[in-house]
Amino acid sequence: MLYRETRDILKRHQIQLNKRKSQHYLVNSSILDRIIQKADLSISDTVLDIGAGIGTLTIPLSEEVEKVVAIERDPHIADVLRERLKNEKITNVDVLEGDATRLKLPAFNKVVSNLPYQISSPITFRLLEYDFEFAILMYQLEFAERMVAKPGDSKYSRLSVMINLKANVEKLFTVPKGAFIPRPRVSSAVVKLKPKKDVYLDEFFFKITRALFQHKRKKAKKALLDSYHEWAPDKKVAREMLSRIDPKLMEKRPFQMHPENIIKISMELKILMAKNKL
Repeated sequence: MLYRETRDILKRHQIQLNKRKSQHYLVNSSILDRIIQKADLSISDTVLDIGAGIGTLTIPLSEEVEKVVAIERDPHIADVLRERLKNEKITNVDVLEGDATRLKLPAFNKVVSNLPYQISSPITFRLLEYDFEFAILMYQLEFAERMVAKPGDSKYSRLSVMINLKANVEKLFTVPKGAFIPRPRVSSAVVKLKPKKDVYLDEFFFKITRALFQHKRKKAKKALLDSYHEWAPDKKVAREMLSRIDPKLMEKRPFQMHPENIIKISMELKILMAKNKL
C-alpha cells in the first residue's frame, strides 16, 4: 500500500528521486509503524521531521501529536507535501523549506526522521546543541554502527567518542535496502539518541581527538606527534608537551581509549600550553 501510494505520488508530480541527494523514500509500512511506535508519541509533543519528502513520516506523525515541523530542502517536493496536507485537511504541520543544517530551528521536544544520509554527521551534532527529549533517526548502517561502537571495537572512531560524550545512543533495529525507493547501496538502521545535559567540549578537545584518530592504531604519543599540526605550533613544542603527560596514558592506542582518557589528555595539554603561553 505505502509502496503503491509513494510510486503514484512521484509519478503524478513528475518527481525523479536523486540518490546523490540522499533521496531514498521509505516504502515499507511495517518499518514505518515501528519507527512511530519507538517515538512514544503523545498529543503534547512537537516533533521535528528532517528531510520530510512527500510526508511518509510527517502525515502519520501529525495524527499523534500537537505539531510537526517538517523540513524539506527540495522546493518542488516541499510544494507536493503542502498540497497533500491541504488535501487531507491537516493543519498541525509547519513546512519549512531549506537546508536543515542552516535553518533556524523552532522549539521541539522530539525528532523523528529518515535523515538525508549526506548530512548525517552535521545535522546530528547540530541537533545536540538543542534541548529535546530524544530522537528516533534513520542512518546508514555503517554510520549507526560507528555511533554505538565501544573502545576496542573495529568501528570505534572519532564519531563514536564525540557522540557518546554528548548523548546516550541505542541502535534499535536494522532496515533492509529493499525498504526504500530507489534502493540504496547499503542497509540502514534506526537509532535512538538522547542528549546528555550540561556537556561542553571545547575546540582544543576537538583538535586532540582529531589528531588521535588520524592514527588510531598507533600509541597515543606517536599519534599526537605525527599530527602535531592539529594542536601545536611545531613538532618540537609538541614533543616537549607530550613528554610531560602521564606515560601510561601515552602508551594507550586511540581505538582502545575511553572518552574520559581523551578528555584528560586534552585538559592536561591545554594547561601546559597555557602555562608556556603557546
